[in-house]
Amino acid sequence: MKRKAETSLTMGIETSPFESSEMLASFLASTPLLEESWRLCDRANASPGQAFLIEQVGSRVYVAFSGVQYLIQGSDPSFGNLVSLDGVSEDFLAPLHYRNEGEEPVMVHAGLLHLFISSYQAFKTQMSTIREKCKSIVITGHSIGGGTASLAALWLLSLLQSESSSLPVLCITFGSPLLGNESLSRAIARERWGGNFCHAVSKHDLMPRLLFAPVASITSQLHCLLQFWHLSMHSPQYRQLADQLSGGVAPQIFENVLTYLGRLTQAGGSLKSVFSPFGNYFFCSEEGAICIENAASVIKMMQLMLVTSSPICSIEDHLKYGDYVSKISLQILNKTNFMQGDLPKSSDEAGVALALQSAGILNQEPIASPAKDCLKMARQMGLTPSLNCAKLAIKLSKINPYRAEIEWYKACCDSSDDQLGYYDSFKLRRASKRDSKVNMNRHKLAQFWDHVIRMLDNNQLPHDFHRHRKWVNGSQFYMLLVEPLDIAEYYRTRKHHVKGHYIDHGRERRYKIFDSWWKNRKVTDEENSQRSRFASATQDTCFWAKVEQARDRLDNVRSEHDPRKRAALWDSIDRFEMYARGLVERKEVSIDVLAKNSSYTLWTEDYKRLKSQMRQLPPPFPSLMDVEVVPFLDDNK
Repeated sequence: MKRKAETSLTMGIETSPFESSEMLASFLASTPLLEESWRLCDRANASPGQAFLIEQVGSRVYVAFSGVQYLIQGSDPSFGNLVSLDGVSEDFLAPLHYRNEGEEPVMVHAGLLHLFISSYQAFKTQMSTIREKCKSIVITGHSIGGGTASLAALWLLSLLQSESSSLPVLCITFGSPLLGNESLSRAIARERWGGNFCHAVSKHDLMPRLLFAPVASITSQLHCLLQFWHLSMHSPQYRQLADQLSGGVAPQIFENVLTYLGRLTQAGGSLKSVFSPFGNYFFCSEEGAICIENAASVIKMMQLMLVTSSPICSIEDHLKYGDYVSKISLQILNKTNFMQGDLPKSSDEAGVALALQSAGILNQEPIASPAKDCLKMARQMGLTPSLNCAKLAIKLSKINPYRAEIEWYKACCDSSDDQLGYYDSFKLRRASKRDSKVNMNRHKLAQFWDHVIRMLDNNQLPHDFHRHRKWVNGSQFYMLLVEPLDIAEYYRTRKHHVKGHYIDHGRERRYKIFDSWWKNRKVTDEENSQRSRFASATQDTCFWAKVEQARDRLDNVRSEHDPRKRAALWDSIDRFEMYARGLVERKEVSIDVLAKNSSYTLWTEDYKRLKSQMRQLPPPFPSLMDVEVVPFLDDNK
């Protein structure tokens, strides 16, 4: 059971309010994962010419990437550059390519990506063999090797997901530089992979903090620093040269990083860094260690710990992870001194105090107080998304009566003697109490779902919210029921004459987002089966907008005298007619589409009549090669 717990990555699971970051760190320290990972990292650093080493311990395999590597020429300004995954390959880390509307593409460190790709084929070959011989895989790396290890772990997680494999994977890095932008962090959280990453960061180490600051202005100094670390990891006797960096290189880099970290934390989220942390951060000191997952709290803790450091200490600390790992196992014994003092008033305060002691800043003012607030914020922010999600579920249940009233209205319209159907009844409605009530319910439902989108935009909901079946199905059902009413209102008020047609100029953002949720869901066999009866709601929620466009084009073809433009209009109209007929044949429309006096039925009659007339008096159509193609069907369906 213990071995299973070690690789179950409980750090990624939200804790109760009484579990502290120090307790999570103590759990990890009680396993052999840290010691075994660092032992192999140390060997990898001392093995020139090898990108990674592999060692099996029992049923677990460790893969350690060397930290003794250069980043596309150490002096190149591209050290701090990012490259989009979209520009690499659609298949490379495919699950991370998805993004919500308005989000930046996922981007990663150009140099680290280059290093991983250079060893990719060898790593891929080894993984195909290793996976058959082990029950879990730990990928690790120190310094630059930690960044490469993170990319390797992401690649392996993507592969395992595509194969529906449950092989446990854990990535442990030591003093790793930041890997990518905030979109990468979001994408990893959406996949629920954050718990698969543990980044060990020593109290003063500059490397994990380096890319929070722009490095273009200190490129030459940075090259010297990377060379020093490189030589020291490969040959420990070079560590005595650290004093030579104190003349200008160390202070300039240290102050640069500390200044920008201070600005980031003081801005309170209004200022964004190009790079962003992801996963769990294992902050270690001589007194113990703490684990933090929330990105804002990670940045704050990095800044507070660095304040207590010095330029030389921040450089030397990057080479001391072996010392920290060996001491962390003693942290539980050291906590007895804490119990001799004044006891905290609550378990929450005890957890925070233990965490501060483990971080080595319990009595270090003026940073102890903000560090305490930082830990409390980390705990609160870790729980808030799930609590918000639970509250939303309660609100959703309260608005269900509004949806039920609209469903009842649809059933009444579909069985009405006027045979207009749901869409046209609402579009041609009069000032009746029933119609007004339905219109009010339409607005209330829109307010609720817009509120959901705002919460997502503000990171107030779980990152994988869009994959929860309850919300994917709920948003789709809302869209199927209500979007036809929004389209009816758009054309009823003649907004298309002012703005243009609905799909391109009037469709609300929430519908576009819900579309992407629905398209990226896991499709069941039942959904792929052929329908035996008409759908309760037309499956293309923009169907009526396309009908309105087709009506407009049919009117235009009557008045168009240019043969080429007329042929293009006919091509667009014919394509819609084929598309709509296919929906009807597959029974993917509601019965209101086929109502005797519905807009679609009347359009179909008008189309056939005009088509017949055009055949009797054929116009001089130009060659199809000269026809200007008029797009009609929207790709978002």
